[in-house]
Amino acid sequence: MALRIITDTSCDLPDRELEKHSIEMIPLKVTFDNGETFLDRFELAPANFVKKMKLSKILPKTSTPDPHTFIEYFEKGLKDAGEVLFVSLSSGLSSTYQTAQLACNMLGSEKVKIFDTLTASLGTGIMAIKAANMAAQGLSLDAIIERLMRIRSNREVIFTLDTLENVVKGGRLSRIEGLAGTLLHIKPILRGNERGVPEVIEKVKGRKNAIHRLVSLLGGLTGNSLKDRLIGISHVNCEEDAIYLSNQIKKDYNLTNEILISEMSATIGTYAGEGGLMINV
Repeated sequence: MALRIITDTSCDLPDRELEKHSIEMIPLKVTFDNGETFLDRFELAPANFVKKMKLSKILPKTSTPDPHTFIEYFEKGLKDAGEVLFVSLSSGLSSTYQTAQLACNMLGSEKVKIFDTLTASLGTGIMAIKAANMAAQGLSLDAIIERLMRIRSNREVIFTLDTLENVVKGGRLSRIEGLAGTLLHIKPILRGNERGVPEVIEKVKGRKNAIHRLVSLLGGLTGNSLKDRLIGISHVNCEEDAIYLSNQIKKDYNLTNEILISEMSATIGTYAGEGGLMINV
């Protein structure tokens, strides 16, 4: 029996990867201060999102699809493939997982399973790719979930913010603290914890130093396993920095494997802000 892999638009997988691995996406929504609401990626490309975000006085709001939207995708997946695995954005960041689970319960099919990646952006995307590869090898749905749980326990996500503007807009930092951080060129380094929630672990002065710190942290967190991992770098309108980061990782760790680079869509880009730069392994 075939298996359909579905994820959400927070996965930040490029279209070519979605097509290559036959992965479907369910769009989350983003609403701006003028009341305009768009389906992430389906109606609002990452580049256009950044333009609108910069003009917004308050932080755009993201929201999960309603249960009936999930049910529509799940029913289509069951019809096309027989079984469905939904690979979800971290439950620590969004209600997407909980809503998908509710939809699954409403549908009442044992052939639909929901998996909480406890990560975001390409972290979710990488798990969706791995699930698709395992499905192509003929592994059962339960076996895939079991392996994904092991992968999840070893996942790492580290990232840096170039601007504190969105953190201030979102109420997580006062304007005075944000101004002080900006004037001192402070760049926070964050890491996803075991609950799938980002925490500030360091504060570095200067963008270049922050990028090089990401590179050094990566090796310390993953040890000798880096050469065997699929590495993803996502960014908010800073492709040159993402490429530079990729090249530094390859150079410092003598890697030959491809590093996946993509733009962050609205779902995660809203919180990262322009210049946000994230590594997922």
